[in-house]
Amino acid sequence: MVKTTVKIDGMGCPMCEAHVCETIRNAFPGAKKVSASHKSGEAQFVTDSEPDAAALKETINATGYTFISCSSVPEEKKGFSLFGKK
Repeated sequence: MVKTTVKIDGMGCPMCEAHVCETIRNAFPGAKKVSASHKSGEAQFVTDSEPDAAALKETINATGYTFISCSSVPEEKKGFSLFGKK
């Protein structure tokens, strides 16, 4: 699993966040944990493999917002432990 963070300019309200999330879900059907924040100017989502940056840029720019950059890192699964950390 890969977690991708996208820097986006132009989101100004919660409706913008919803629009960006919907756009990401439509462009990358396997995307999970899709979220966006107009305050931080970011969207994040998790996919099985790293998304194509050019396709992501085209998708975001087509919505009227401006794609600034993106970065992807392996998604760390948080396990449950009855014993806690030592």
